[in-house]
Amino acid sequence: MTKHAQIIAKELELDPARVQAAVELIDEGNTIPFIARYRKEATGSMDDQKLRQLEERLSYLRKLDDQKAAVANSITEQGAMTDELAAALEKAATLAEVEDIYRPYKPKRKTRASMAKARGLEPLALRIGEQRTGDDPRLLAADFVKDEVPDVDAALAGARDILAENISDAAEIRAALRNFYTATARVASKAAKKDEDSVYAGYYDYSEPASKMAGHRVLAVDRGEREGFLKVSVEVESDRALDLVLRRTVKNQSLCGQQVREAAADAYARLIHPSLEREVRAGLTEKACEGAIRVFSKNLEQLLLQPPIKGKVAMGLDPGYRMGCKTAVVDPTGKVLDTAVIYPVPEFKRVEEAKRKVKALIEKHGVEIIAIGNGTASKETEIFAAQVISELDRPVSYMVVSEAGASVYSASKLAAEEFPEYDVNLRSAVSIARRLQDPLAELVKIDPKAVGVGQYQHDMPPAQLSAALDGVVEACVNTVGVDLNTASAPLLNRVAGLTAATAKNIVQYREENGAFTTRKQLLKVSKLGPKAFEQCAGFLRVPGAKNKLDATAVHPESYEAAQKLLELCGFSAQDIGTSAVQTLPEKARAMGMEELARQTGVGVPTLEDIIAEILRPGRDMRDSLPKPLLRTDVMDMKDLVPGMELKGTVRNVIDFGAFVDIGVHQDGLVHISQISNRFIRHPARC
Repeated sequence: MTKHAQIIAKELELDPARVQAAVELIDEGNTIPFIARYRKEATGSMDDQKLRQLEERLSYLRKLDDQKAAVANSITEQGAMTDELAAALEKAATLAEVEDIYRPYKPKRKTRASMAKARGLEPLALRIGEQRTGDDPRLLAADFVKDEVPDVDAALAGARDILAENISDAAEIRAALRNFYTATARVASKAAKKDEDSVYAGYYDYSEPASKMAGHRVLAVDRGEREGFLKVSVEVESDRALDLVLRRTVKNQSLCGQQVREAAADAYARLIHPSLEREVRAGLTEKACEGAIRVFSKNLEQLLLQPPIKGKVAMGLDPGYRMGCKTAVVDPTGKVLDTAVIYPVPEFKRVEEAKRKVKALIEKHGVEIIAIGNGTASKETEIFAAQVISELDRPVSYMVVSEAGASVYSASKLAAEEFPEYDVNLRSAVSIARRLQDPLAELVKIDPKAVGVGQYQHDMPPAQLSAALDGVVEACVNTVGVDLNTASAPLLNRVAGLTAATAKNIVQYREENGAFTTRKQLLKVSKLGPKAFEQCAGFLRVPGAKNKLDATAVHPESYEAAQKLLELCGFSAQDIGTSAVQTLPEKARAMGMEELARQTGVGVPTLEDIIAEILRPGRDMRDSLPKPLLRTDVMDMKDLVPGMELKGTVRNVIDFGAFVDIGVHQDGLVHISQISNRFIRHPARC
């Protein structure tokens, strides 16, 4: 059992043996989705979120080990390593603690203390630091007066600079003050320039305990400071803070003690407080960013996992004024059937012409649903669509969808390769239509940061945000599963174990050899070896395959176990997914799950998953979620009255509430205090 596994198990309240197994699986190159789905026996059925937490913490602990080793080497090379330092380094649990230990030995840029040392004043500083009651610091300093030290006062000033830096570098003092700041510090902001209309006006005279400061306020203050509207500081009771320093540095009231007291006050005001102020601010920002990234990730997950509207011909409307409303019709598989540009906004006096075009497209292709982008001219386009629907003899409904990222996609190299015959504007209309048909398959083509479902996303650390969002996309794709014969290369690229190159090779193989008829054919794809096959096979489906298990989430490594299970319970492979097999769970329980697991050679969790897949092969977990809210008419703000109850679509969840589209052009904010009749810490958790 490694120490890392023990630490992580304690922090995450997990079985150490399970954590150790997960660490080994990660180190062997297995992907998180694969471990979460197909190695449940080893990990105790940890889900992908817990595994990502584990992986992140493991990375931090290994980085901590590397830093400890680097610091130990540096101190040893300086000839300053002691048993006490070695023990302190071994005990250090955070990078901040390691930094505190290393601070006195870390090569420094030119400082007041280093210049004083260069003038030969370090012996004087050390003697004063001893605080002998009989010493007179001025008499001691007289021996150090020379060319570079013009007088006693200059010598004492230099000695105090050295003492101040030593005090600032003391790990014990830093630790005590860090605890004090953590418990008592307040963040305060003042106006740097007066602008009463600024969004930062609420922070012009603001103060709050740092420990209670909500993440969105931290990020707002940070941005206000960057944009020059605010001056931000960290405040503590300086007398109490200084007393913590003095109690650890001043031994007596001797003359030398007075010099140390003066050096300690200087160390706190000039060196320690500014450093801890930066540390507090950085810690708050880091925590706020982590919280914002979690919210962004949760919103993205919900956006990607919106239930698809399957089997319907869709029309996409990308609203606009001067350039018109771009229109595209796609068949149930997303193939483009037709395109047009219309001008449904009344000011262009072409509304009737636009109606004729749209009605003709609807009749010609049997359009059943309309997706309207929520950008510029969206409201006018929605009113137009509702009018058209009211004049039709066939049932058609519409939904306003987020067009965030549509322009990014339509101008991308990928879109150009997919639709070389269409201009950028028409590509975005296709994307909007497809978002209603299958949000996951379409949105994976777009950089997750461009989908606009978060707060302060542009203030997040780019690498951290990208890693988190990529993890969400990967988890969603692998949870839902992918049709091997229809998936695009960008969608395949998100499948566990596949890369951009192998995803393209799968598509190329499909184009050259026809549709896949079995998962085993994946091994014929260029550069897709046994390890990649192991990781990806379970997440790729082959609907209609001769072996029905190829259309399920059962991994090929468990096919033999599945066949054995069916035989033991009196079924055959042909019964998979039929009414005949619906009694399988009952028969399995009667025989005993533990005994069945032993006979089939798998663990109970895997056996349960196999049974679920045999009952409903290729099931889409999104089908069990609330369906998209489709409309046939339109409302206006003036139609709203107090007390009216409306259904809407949640567009964005943030720390202080949720923005909901109720069909009146502007999303309404439901404040966190109104979301539930009980107390909730965050809207995403209710």
